[in-house]
Amino acid sequence: MKELIIEKKAIRSNIAVLRKRAGQAAIYAVLTGDAHGAGLVEMAQFLRDEGIQRFAVSEVADAATLRQSGLIDEEILMLRATTDRQELEQLLDLNVVCTIGSADTGMALNGLAEVRSTVVEAQLLIDTGDGYGGFLPEEVDKILSIYRNLPNVAISGIYTNLNTTGVSAKAVTAQVDLFRQTVQAVEKAGFEAGLVHAAGSYAIMKYDFARLRAVRAGSLLMGRCQRTKNDGLTQVGRGEAAVDDIHWLPKDHTVGSENAVRLRRPTRVAILPIGYQNGFGIEHVRETSLFSLLKRARKIRNRYVYIGDQKVKIIGRIGALETVLDVTDVRCSEGDIASFDLDPQFARGIKRVWKE
Repeated sequence: MKELIIEKKAIRSNIAVLRKRAGQAAIYAVLTGDAHGAGLVEMAQFLRDEGIQRFAVSEVADAATLRQSGLIDEEILMLRATTDRQELEQLLDLNVVCTIGSADTGMALNGLAEVRSTVVEAQLLIDTGDGYGGFLPEEVDKILSIYRNLPNVAISGIYTNLNTTGVSAKAVTAQVDLFRQTVQAVEKAGFEAGLVHAAGSYAIMKYDFARLRAVRAGSLLMGRCQRTKNDGLTQVGRGEAAVDDIHWLPKDHTVGSENAVRLRRPTRVAILPIGYQNGFGIEHVRETSLFSLLKRARKIRNRYVYIGDQKVKIIGRIGALETVLDVTDVRCSEGDIASFDLDPQFARGIKRVWKE
């Protein structure tokens, strides 16, 4: 038995934190990466039931799945600009809010809407430093031309993606200032900017000045964004697996096929049928400083699981398909359930179960 447990109570707690941090700003739930591993449809329907009405995706197929699952009236924002006609056709069919990040994407969208004798809703993307696409802040004329020259496109918002990983608060402030200047130029020209948003999960929690008229929360909902001290978030996602085998190994026996550990005493071991191919022990590394890397190395050397309320140490490295536990002084039997942290976005080959 191997399961990935998604706890509704934990997500509700994170939603409460998000709402407090967002204040009066509108909230987009970002459901990229199969809702960060929680399950696209399950997460969207759960969030809708909790009062979230705006969603964001990066794949046309995800938008289609959400509409087919019953999210008919909710807003869905496509977080990626495209000139692909087939994708644009689908986005219009699905009544998705498109992203315009260049003159070409704007003209492609307007041309298709004109052929259909309709008006399509879109938001503008501004590149303030991540380099992944969008108008540059200094391209004010190009930005204003979108408002002036695309009669079949209704601009309902403008947003940017802040680069917050490994950069100072000063650098984030500079990005937000650039973005604000762009928005001000739009409004000074007499156009409505609509929903203005810049803050993703980490910026929502860290930088008050980045929370504008809307925010976008993805990993925050899972409690797995870059964390801040006493942020109130609850980590979502744990694994459960039944112990397969328990046996004794003699002193000096080795454990593991890579950087094997030599046992210092006769050791009772339990085999847990889960490994790094299932996502166990895999985590997203955001920091690259020497201190953070050393901290991570210590964490890897001291990994634990829980059997009941007993903390059980892992011997050596986590294997591809199995993990060895030291249960010499632990009360357990074959078939007992071990519980452990498992990031849903890395989980593979494991049944996902939502629980209260």
